[in-house]
Amino acid sequence: MTTKLFRHAHIYTPQLGQCPAAGAAQAEVAEWRDGSILVEGGRVAAVGAAQDVEVKVSGKNIDEEHDLEGATVIPGFVDPHTHACFAAMREGEFSMRLAGKPYLEILKAGGGILSSVRHVRAASEEELFCFSRRLLETTLHYGTTTVEIKSGYGLDTETELKMLRVIARLGRETPQTVVPTFMGAHAVPEEYRAEPIKYVTLLENEMLPAVAEQGIAKFCDVFCEEGIFSVEQSRKILQKARTLGMGLKLHADEVYDLGGASLAGELKATSAEHLLAASDKGIAKLAQGGVVAVLLPATAYSLKKSFARARVMIDKGVPVALATDLNPGSCFCQSMPFVVNLAILGMNLTPEEALTGATLNAAWAVGMEKEVGSLEPGKMADFIVLDGETPAVLAYASGVRPIRSVWKGGEGQSAGA
Repeated sequence: MTTKLFRHAHIYTPQLGQCPAAGAAQAEVAEWRDGSILVEGGRVAAVGAAQDVEVKVSGKNIDEEHDLEGATVIPGFVDPHTHACFAAMREGEFSMRLAGKPYLEILKAGGGILSSVRHVRAASEEELFCFSRRLLETTLHYGTTTVEIKSGYGLDTETELKMLRVIARLGRETPQTVVPTFMGAHAVPEEYRAEPIKYVTLLENEMLPAVAEQGIAKFCDVFCEEGIFSVEQSRKILQKARTLGMGLKLHADEVYDLGGASLAGELKATSAEHLLAASDKGIAKLAQGGVVAVLLPATAYSLKKSFARARVMIDKGVPVALATDLNPGSCFCQSMPFVVNLAILGMNLTPEEALTGATLNAAWAVGMEKEVGSLEPGKMADFIVLDGETPAVLAYASGVRPIRSVWKGGEGQSAGA
């Protein structure tokens, strides 16, 4: 077992509690100006003030020492909402949106998600893996050490299972920790457009049982939105997923206030995501249900929409997490620093709130809070060395990568952008 000591670090980290950080707790971040991190076997053995860690070091054989020269260190980013398993870009649709065509209109015309479905169905498993691996290499370069990846570009049993196999392989063959989510309820496929109820029945009776038997997906997500899946349809799908042992997620109230946030609160889902149109009632239900609000400011930016009401959510006691929403259509974003920048400058989060949102609360949103999201003994030694004096550099340094190095399990990473 390799033992490493990282000295002279200015460490900022949230710390694990009994539940996701909400309200004032979201801004609570531990800081050690002259800190050290002791890593054994890829996990944090000790972290904190240098003199306290030195006690733990006494008598140990240190294989490697790294002097970080006073640089700021934060936990590795956890990206809790991506669609980073696809086979082709959709840049043409971006131009259509710039010309004023609404996304739901693009979807009805066979574009959007359905365009990606055609490409993913046609791709071999190897082609899909290679394309997706390149995406993850770039996200690692920007500090993402743990990433959730959804299926949902298959929309039939065979292709959804193929996607989940690829997602599992990404977790085995890339440095990052990968959390797989089944999202067969991402859209109604073209072959069921005239009979969407039959597709819901297929999801319940065939796809979900097959996914559960495969045993890869940790969560089930549903796109609860006008013209896609109704609140009642979403409830049925998620309740079936719960009986099969999956955690629950919900794409909720992205375009219209359909009641998805309230449904997430009612079901006590792990997370509700997007929430651009969430009402005061929906936000209250999220708080009551202990649901993590996964906000995607880069998507709002790309779609030229108003940001989700993060300030209201935090003030009402909803734990807020941040994610890229990396996908080929509405938001091709691979940079968590850019997301944090938008959260601070566009959604009025403090640097400390945004740091918690991009690390520990994001870990709660994917059920990985005991493994990643903060620098604490026993957790994976995933951290970022920033090129700045505090985490505020993520907002101060707009349009650049303010990162000196990325470490996953105590191993330095050299992924390219």
